[in-house]
Amino acid sequence: MDFRFDLIADYLPLFLRGTLITIEVSVLGILFGTILGLFIGLGKMTKKKYIRLPFVWYINFFRGTPLFLQILLVHFGVIPAFINDTNAFIALVTALSLNSAAYIAEIFRAGIQSIDRGQMEAARSLGMNHKQAMRNVILPQAFKRMIPPLGNEFVVLIKDSSLGAIIAAPELMYWGRAMQGQYYRPWEPYLTTALIYLILTLTLSYVLEYVERKVKTE
Repeated sequence: MDFRFDLIADYLPLFLRGTLITIEVSVLGILFGTILGLFIGLGKMTKKKYIRLPFVWYINFFRGTPLFLQILLVHFGVIPAFINDTNAFIALVTALSLNSAAYIAEIFRAGIQSIDRGQMEAARSLGMNHKQAMRNVILPQAFKRMIPPLGNEFVVLIKDSSLGAIIAAPELMYWGRAMQGQYYRPWEPYLTTALIYLILTLTLSYVLEYVERKVKTE
């Protein structure tokens, strides 16, 4: 096999640009997905069935259908309905956020429900209302338990961002496919792309492990 490093060098600026887009899309997806996921998780925990049901079906839909399909629906259906045109970057961020929110909601729900009920009762006995008890007592404890599954979800989201190539979002995988299409050589573009994804996911994993150790010692 004649491995062409010169071709990689020629495409390196595009790979770097795609890596920055991948990081940007992933960070936005994690941010919006976490905020929405917390809201959905709390909504699913409410005791009123008519309030809880929409959140339950939101989670069922986004966990029960392929992310690939969700990206296509958002790109060709949802985004044009709001801005009269489509935008690959906005569509990818939106789809990743909506999808990750369903999984993060379950992580929040499981983390909160893992805290002993006596903690809430103790906080209420000290004069806190429900919101204050959740903010100051329950969520800080639950967050420590949620770090590992949240970290796994964040790593998965980085890899899932590669599906944006199918709607021509100029992230990392898009440029890997572009290089392969130009030179008809699979090894150089796809191994380079794989290496960059590996660096991104391993870096995030090490950062999350450090945060987890730091939190445990506090």
